[in-house]
Amino acid sequence: MTTPFDPIVLGGKHLANRVAMAPMTRSRAFGPGAEPTELMATYYAQRAGAGLIVTEGIQPSPVGQGYPDTPGLHTPGQVRAWRTVTEAVHREGGVIFAQLMHTGRVGHPSLPPDGLVPVGPSAVAATGQVFTHEGPKDFVTPRELSEADIRQTIADFADAARNAVEAGFDGVEIHGANGYLIHQFLAPNSNLRADGWGGDTEGRIRLAVEVTTAVTEAIGSHRVGLRISPGNPYNDIAEDTPDEIYLALLDRLAALDLAYLHLLEGPNRELTARLRKSWPGPFIINPFTHPDATGPEALKLIEDGTADMVAYGALFLANPDLPRRLAAGGPFNTPDKATFYGGDHRGYTDYPALTT
Repeated sequence: MTTPFDPIVLGGKHLANRVAMAPMTRSRAFGPGAEPTELMATYYAQRAGAGLIVTEGIQPSPVGQGYPDTPGLHTPGQVRAWRTVTEAVHREGGVIFAQLMHTGRVGHPSLPPDGLVPVGPSAVAATGQVFTHEGPKDFVTPRELSEADIRQTIADFADAARNAVEAGFDGVEIHGANGYLIHQFLAPNSNLRADGWGGDTEGRIRLAVEVTTAVTEAIGSHRVGLRISPGNPYNDIAEDTPDEIYLALLDRLAALDLAYLHLLEGPNRELTARLRKSWPGPFIINPFTHPDATGPEALKLIEDGTADMVAYGALFLANPDLPRRLAAGGPFNTPDKATFYGGDHRGYTDYPALTT
């Protein structure tokens, strides 16, 4: 029987275990350059015992920023700063992928530089609010992307992937989940287009397919993963019947031989099984445990073959040596939700590791 602490090969990389660190926005890339800091290097290096680290969402372009103080990968300064992070992780023996996240219509004009306005597949505002430096603000109506804009967006993802490799990352994860840009194209309530980028299933999966293809052509498929969240209503997404579109998406992407597929699971475990069966490569699951955080019991999903790896979010945030703690059966630090976003080292790099 496969155990969570067995090694696995992913994209040609030999991982020490099957416990992944899920991507988590922390909003600590302070300053106009949206560059990672030395404190961020410490944070990720502390968690290098993960089989795989997936970073917080990193915007591939200025207009892709939807939250305060999130880092980018589209300037030389950002590449240099990220190299400090990857070198710190590699010194500790870790493997780290950069998550490329374009937030699309999720955001506010006060967040990106130069007065840029959030963009989306259609001029349909999401219901809800986003946090800004001035407090919560309503989502605005996004500018609908033109054909030329879409082509530029695809190129931005590919350029950011090249920058990630230059910065020393072992690969990238394309964020196609959680109601952000790629997910907005997949969903029928946010994509009202009647051209080749919307309408039927082929049109709605097209951006995800073309971004993933462009990124694999830029850096090699062995360095590329994809994250999806079928049926996830986060950020005002409505997908009542996600089975058809996601199975079609996986069918189109299967031939690319990606490093992995990362599923942020919803309550439909039957769909999880269908996606797992249809995907030919490594399968990572961030299991559905709402309203609780993913706990040690999720390791059984590796043992029973539901997934090849399990991704932990909040528990990894609070336990920098999580694989060791899971192997020992605990104890576990409790995450402090008040320090999840922004702030200093408190609730970031000061969670203690086991001493024995």
